[in-house]
Amino acid sequence: MQNIPVTFYKGRGTAMNIPGRFEPRASTAFDDGWALEDEARRPPKTHVHFEQAKSIISRNQSPDIPFEASINPYRGCEHGCSYCYARPSHATLNLSPGIDFETQLFAKENAPQLLREALRKRGYKVSPINFGANTDPYQPIERKYGITRASLEVLKQSNHPITIVTKNALITRDIDLLAPMAEKKLVHVFISITQLDNDLTRILEPRASSPANRLNAISQLSDAGIPTSVLVVPIIPFINDEWIERVLAAAREAGARSAGYTLIRLPWEVNEIFQDWLKTHFPHRAEHVMARIRDMRGGKDNSTEFGERMRGSGIYADLIRKRFEINMTRLGYLRRSEIALDCSQFRPPSAHGAPLQVDLF
Repeated sequence: MQNIPVTFYKGRGTAMNIPGRFEPRASTAFDDGWALEDEARRPPKTHVHFEQAKSIISRNQSPDIPFEASINPYRGCEHGCSYCYARPSHATLNLSPGIDFETQLFAKENAPQLLREALRKRGYKVSPINFGANTDPYQPIERKYGITRASLEVLKQSNHPITIVTKNALITRDIDLLAPMAEKKLVHVFISITQLDNDLTRILEPRASSPANRLNAISQLSDAGIPTSVLVVPIIPFINDEWIERVLAAAREAGARSAGYTLIRLPWEVNEIFQDWLKTHFPHRAEHVMARIRDMRGGKDNSTEFGERMRGSGIYADLIRKRFEINMTRLGYLRRSEIALDCSQFRPPSAHGAPLQVDLF
């Protein structure tokens, strides 16, 4: 793999193509006088690969994560957030957690049928299934391939409770599915809004919906009776922490019922990618940002300790927590536990559903 000698690509979160930690070797590109720089600066296109997944429901036992089961219809994410903790998962595919993560995407075309089969298994234990635990289920390619929607149709037929995390307003397309589920207390949607600055969004989350469109999505979902919450995720010191109060106020006005946050996490290759992003877009602020992150991580760039890895520790982390709690109370937000989902209505889906049609060209 090559480390592309480009500062950044417009519309992408990184230009880095660093090798994953499982790669046996790495190479570095250099200008040999044959216009390598011009070629390297050419914006990379998105490529979608179709795969037949072997299973579709993932299970976790982490005390930091408020759900046991999750579904990821896609691998890789076109939103291109430099801070995304899911980037290292591309290393298991022998692809770069850098630009490959944003441009080499995998669509699990058999996801709906696998889900149908999993829900029909004897002894299946019902618990809310989360969409968006690893990559965004409503990233731009969902508009064309509809794997998330087809999976939701299976869960709606089964009266299965779900939660959804997204930063894309495309979710409003599926209000016709989600509203009837909400009437049965089967769905809770979380919209991630890091800040309200369009210019910052273009470089921080280059292919995600604008903050205004995400707020509008909260409004549309809430008006349709779908419990919707806001996530200020992640909070990055000196980058978006000043927006906490304004995001919470705007989301509450739009109809958000509860709110949550996490501090930025920098596992594995994400650390190098994010620090490169910082030096590219905020060169005079980069050292201050990393110093404050280390203050919240016991002197390290990242923490893997349960509990601490999401909220951090120390004075600054405590200040963020207090600011968040004060504003949740002031704005009348509910706690997430007050929006319960009903697992008692589940029934196995029919053996066969309409096959998912995808455009291979």
